Amino acid sequence: MLKTVTSDDLNDTDESSLADTRSGEARRPAKSEAAFRTISEVADDLNVPQHVLRFWETKFTQIRPLKRGGGRRYYRPEDVTLLKRIRTLLYTDGLTIKGVQKLLRETGARAAPEEAAPEGLSVADLPMGLARDEAVRLLSELKTLRDDLRNALRAA
Repeated sequence: MLKTVTSDDLNDTDESSLADTRSGEARRPAKSEAAFRTISEVADDLNVPQHVLRFWETKFTQIRPLKRGGGRRYYRPEDVTLLKRIRTLLYTDGLTIKGVQKLLRETGARAAPEEAAPEGLSVADLPMGLARDEAVRLLSELKTLRDDLRNALRAA
């Protein structure tokens, strides 16, 4: 038996549950870290358009999402990690695409920048690719400090 929904029924509905449906966003349970991601999910996570991810696939051979029927892309967790690294190197650290390609060739696609400089070694002791990673990490840290100082000065 079907029940007719009236405006009184809607008035009894919790406002917070309506807010999600009004904005067009349904609540979904969070995916596990090991789950594959669609291109739209990865694009949202990285705050870049989907066409940028497709373009990066043509420039960085290390990015190889699974493609299913109809060409739908599914990114593995390690693909997402690599894409985050590429985005940081391009947008935050200011490297060019060629610079990022060279860096990935020298250090390997899966090497994380945080693992670049083992404790107890100076940058001079590291191979050239690892020294570059350390320099990129330090530059990023310095930029963050600069921005924090600017914000503090503005607030004062």
